[in-house]
Amino acid sequence: MRVIVIGGGHAGIEAAYAAAKMGAGTILLTMHLDTIAQMSCNPSIGGIAKGHLVKEIDALGGIMPRAADATGIHFKVLNRSKGPAVRATRTQNDKIAYRDFLKRFLENVPNLSLYQAMADEIVVSDGRACGVRLSDGEVLDADAVIVCSGTFLAGRIFIGNVSYAAGRANEPPSLQLAENIRDLGFAILRLKTGTPMRLHADSIDWKNFVPQPGDEPPLPFSMYTRAKVKNRVCCYLGHTTPAVGRIIGENLHLSPLYSGKIQGVGPRYCPSIEDKIVKFPGRERHHFYLEPEGLDNKEIYVNGLSSSLPVEIQKKILQAIPGLDQARMMRPAYAIEYDAIQPTQLNASLESRQIGNLFFAGQVNGTSGYEEAAGLGLMAGINAVLKVRGEAPFILDRQEAYIGVMVDDIVHSGVDEPYRLFTARAEYRLQLREDNVFERLGGHALRLGLVSRRDHDREMRKLDKRQRLIKGLSRSRTLIEGKSETLFKILQRPGMDFAALEVLYGQPLLKNKTLTDVSYIEACVKYEGYIDIQKREVAKIRKMAKTAIPDDLDFLGVDGLSSEVRQKLAKVRPRTLGEAARIPGVTPAAINAISIHLTLKYKQ
Repeated sequence: MRVIVIGGGHAGIEAAYAAAKMGAGTILLTMHLDTIAQMSCNPSIGGIAKGHLVKEIDALGGIMPRAADATGIHFKVLNRSKGPAVRATRTQNDKIAYRDFLKRFLENVPNLSLYQAMADEIVVSDGRACGVRLSDGEVLDADAVIVCSGTFLAGRIFIGNVSYAAGRANEPPSLQLAENIRDLGFAILRLKTGTPMRLHADSIDWKNFVPQPGDEPPLPFSMYTRAKVKNRVCCYLGHTTPAVGRIIGENLHLSPLYSGKIQGVGPRYCPSIEDKIVKFPGRERHHFYLEPEGLDNKEIYVNGLSSSLPVEIQKKILQAIPGLDQARMMRPAYAIEYDAIQPTQLNASLESRQIGNLFFAGQVNGTSGYEEAAGLGLMAGINAVLKVRGEAPFILDRQEAYIGVMVDDIVHSGVDEPYRLFTARAEYRLQLREDNVFERLGGHALRLGLVSRRDHDREMRKLDKRQRLIKGLSRSRTLIEGKSETLFKILQRPGMDFAALEVLYGQPLLKNKTLTDVSYIEACVKYEGYIDIQKREVAKIRKMAKTAIPDDLDFLGVDGLSSEVRQKLAKVRPRTLGEAARIPGVTPAAINAISIHLTLKYKQ
């Protein structure tokens, strides 16, 4: 059994590692071995919802969280003062160390071979992907192929009026493979993303900016990390000035984004600075962060000043910001436009609907971000092996994981801009927390062979410890406001947290506790009622989703459906109510009408 993965970015890495871990002979093709795991944008991992994704990747045995811990230089839990459901881990990483760590890691993975080559064509026979043709003419046979091409498919860089073909700055694009994918009949999107300038650290007047230190003590991403992680740098917060807005307004015609040269759609939630100025004309200033890119280099990433304006205008923007007025630019900001497939052409397993054993993962699926790419790569790698084995695909529900939310969103609703995950996209986010990720996904990882029995059992002991304590809180009592009450009920009170509960009780309730322990306990206790309601809703949805729709059902005979909904249902022919509910434009009312129709028809 052989699986070929095209692309050595964050999606390709996870896909190749998962496939190899599951026993498939795997080849990871990359244009250049030294740029495996290149952090071409911000060298950071995690953040809001993205941190949840990375924790899920960890629970499923992926590599990204371990690499983040091993090369992290700044650790922070975002939203730490808010509820457990929205807390999110984030690291700033040394980009060179991150790349080197993963290259060394992958070189030592059994069943995995790294190969430097350009893939020009996916070989298809009898409607199935069966190999890859390289640029030198060599054909590598495969039982499954996973395309993880990032921004390289017909990639094009834009800096003002300057434009040139590239997959990333100064790296060649993948033109033949892009043409091949079009020739195979895939509907293609042109999307756009960008990156800000990098500045020399010694040319910045740091006293003009607000320090943003990491958490103390810093907390790791991965449950597999044994060594203590350390904060080694400080990030800084800054703001643009009204002068920046005037400079951009006067030179907006030089931006390829507004002159019409860029046709691709950019990410709504990570806009360029010129996009911010245009869309928020009443705002006099916009925040940005100065983030070191490593310990042994002087490059500073200006998070929030992404741009495609000419270099001379970028310099004027810097000169209008106190503290950056003398800054030396080491790399200019740029935009990149690239091909992606419309992901509605994929099954929930990330396999192509039209070509068997061909999978797609990462930015080629219309997503943005390292974390989204890694999550999709992991799922594609797992499902490629399962497909070759003849086993059922591994598909996570929306109610089970953020990975499930993301996959469901893109394959059923498609994308019209680079897709970014947010906690708001999850209907049941109270159950999709960082602190309960092992409880949700650990069993899957063990069954699939992605984690060892020893590691699984170790995490089970931690989970059992938390759950035993929660049960104990219902049996233990203490006085509060002159009345005896269970610790469980006391912890449910607004403003009461676990630390205060221990003080009230007069002794520690849990020895050697971690933030994960405390977060899990507080969430299970404080959200008990809400979680119970959501669990009942989930059970109802799962039952409804499995309701079969007969192949011969005439949607014209279903009362209460609009003509538009009937047309969509007739075109897609969903097999279940769950599939029907995920068709864009098919409302909950329409699903209810079909359910009633099926019930009445069945009774007859």
